[in-house]
Amino acid sequence: MRSPGRSRFIALCVAPATILFFIFMVMPTFNVFRMSLFERGAYSPTETFVGLNNFKVLFKDTKFITSMQNTILLIVTVTIITFFFAIVFAAILTREKIKGQNFFRIIFYIPNILSVVVIAGIFSAIYKPENGMLNSILSLFAGRDIMILWKDQPMVIVSVIIAMVWQAIGYYMVMYMASMSAVPVDLYESASLDGAGRLNQFFEITLPLIWTNIRTTLTFFIISTINMAFLFVKAMVAKGMADVGLSFMYAQKDEGLYGYAMAAGVIIFLFSFTLSAVVNHATKRETLQM
Repeated sequence: MRSPGRSRFIALCVAPATILFFIFMVMPTFNVFRMSLFERGAYSPTETFVGLNNFKVLFKDTKFITSMQNTILLIVTVTIITFFFAIVFAAILTREKIKGQNFFRIIFYIPNILSVVVIAGIFSAIYKPENGMLNSILSLFAGRDIMILWKDQPMVIVSVIIAMVWQAIGYYMVMYMASMSAVPVDLYESASLDGAGRLNQFFEITLPLIWTNIRTTLTFFIISTINMAFLFVKAMVAKGMADVGLSFMYAQKDEGLYGYAMAAGVIIFLFSFTLSAVVNHATKRETLQM
């Protein structure tokens, strides 16, 4: 039976984190929901209750609909490309006898420690129409000058996708390499004796045994992509060229439409929560043990 003194000690240890979580997470979240039901100016302390009117206007706003479409496109595309290459690179560096594995880990991980502003500067130089590296390489292979405006329509989303994938691959590759390194070599040796090739071993042994890690990182990545998409668009793209959900919300806030911005924030919150729940349910598998 747990003693009262032990229970009080545990409660005392947990209390600071619980209080901070409630003050800085729970209360602001509830306040966002509350403010979405009001109409308020930028510097006006008065609020006018409008109910669900902000949401009615929001769902008819073509700019908001376009921004959410861009958000969904980035989530789907960046997630698929990032996880495909992260898993493939991790499998190659873990299973194949390649010298300098630690060197490749460091090289691939470097983009993750750079700030979004630095990455935006790097890719802005790469995308430069006149003498950027990307157009120069394409011109070299084409045998003529190619002048693609990578940060203008319709290539702006593609440019953001490339930058986001480059930034994220290394982090998840290192995580999957750690999981794959824990898979016993005996399983691969037994599979080889049974005639299973490398590809079959990957799908029948490696992937099932690291699936829990993939599932966890997938949910985390989808949530973080919503925020990272806003940061990359804000740092790389000209205003209004390619809005995402959060950039639309901030634009409304800058115009003084606080209630309208909070309504957009509520929709984005519910969207991310629902998407995470759906992905978590869809990727649920029976836990495999080695």
